[in-house]
Amino acid sequence: MKLRLNPDACIACTSCVVQCPVAEATPEFLGPRMVGPAAQRFRLMGSGEDESLHYCANCKNCDISCPHGVLISTFNMMARAEQARKGPFSLRDWMLSHGAFLARALGLLPAALRNFGMLNPASRWALDRLGVSAQAPLPRFAARTFRRQLRTFAQPDASRSVVFFPGCYVDIYDPQTGLDIVWLLNRAGYRVIVPDAFDCCGLPMIANGFWEDARRNAARNAEELAGWRRKGVEVITACPSCALMFKNDLPEYFPELADSMEGAAPTDAQEFVLRLVDNGELPLPATGAPLDIIYHAPCHLRAQGLGLPGLELLQSLPGVRATNANAGCCGISGSYGFKKEKYHIAQRIGQRLFTAVRQSKAPVAASECGTCRVQIEHGSGKQCLHPLTILRRRMEA
Repeated sequence: MKLRLNPDACIACTSCVVQCPVAEATPEFLGPRMVGPAAQRFRLMGSGEDESLHYCANCKNCDISCPHGVLISTFNMMARAEQARKGPFSLRDWMLSHGAFLARALGLLPAALRNFGMLNPASRWALDRLGVSAQAPLPRFAARTFRRQLRTFAQPDASRSVVFFPGCYVDIYDPQTGLDIVWLLNRAGYRVIVPDAFDCCGLPMIANGFWEDARRNAARNAEELAGWRRKGVEVITACPSCALMFKNDLPEYFPELADSMEGAAPTDAQEFVLRLVDNGELPLPATGAPLDIIYHAPCHLRAQGLGLPGLELLQSLPGVRATNANAGCCGISGSYGFKKEKYHIAQRIGQRLFTAVRQSKAPVAASECGTCRVQIEHGSGKQCLHPLTILRRRMEA
């Protein structure tokens, strides 16, 4: 880790610059090499911060492309944490990075009232003045969270259990995807457990500079994950960003928690389900109506280096022709694309993907990442679903 966090390990080959979607979309960003390892040398000497740091989207494409494995995005996030610590405090960034807290705080209000309060024209105007773009596709609160719905979801008796880390997006905005995953795992003979102790993985807080809040969440989640590891129960998550946080980012950002997290990071849910299919525990239907799907691989999934299990699952379904869009980043990068000064950059980044989705014959798109799905629907006009939702629908057809 020390070697990978050494700015002198960067050989200035500019591979990261070539692969950076933000540097391609705007000249305002100096690029990952200059803002990352190059600027880190000056930070170590006590020099001031480069003004373009805030344009980094933390998409991890620089890390993916670096031939020496330099953690370029980590330099940027560490510098952003220091920048946020010095102030001034950003209410906009705090709100965008503490969605789980705000959802709990507003939980007593009916979802219709919460959505009206957030999405009516006057509120969008006020949020725009605060720095949340009035054009950004803010997701709607679900009528009931995934966790609340799971409490009344009739799961069959099963001899095996698996723990599911739903992540904020599924829990607050898209509980149906979570229920689809539970249905699939029940079908394979597993009872699904979602512990109340799980909190936001902390990645939105990291990306916006609120490291102490992220550290508290990380410690709480690490303790819970380690407990299930000791019991021999596997933990899975269907959110690539949550998985990346636990597998890669948490040990990098908070090395004091690395030992407790050893072997306890969640398994990718698509990888887990693909294993069940390969083992014959989850038989796929023998036939199915023809269906074209265009698939987008989230950046935070590619950064894990585990392949594309969601795409493999789709391609294994009879009648389904799933094509990898292979069109780069969607641009949203969590809360990045909701910010007023970043919205148009995010749209420019995603144009290649939006065009690929629109021009494909596929009536539906697929992606594991919740905010990627929001961005794809906003930019292309086509419905975008989680691969495991599509799997359930095909199995029920």
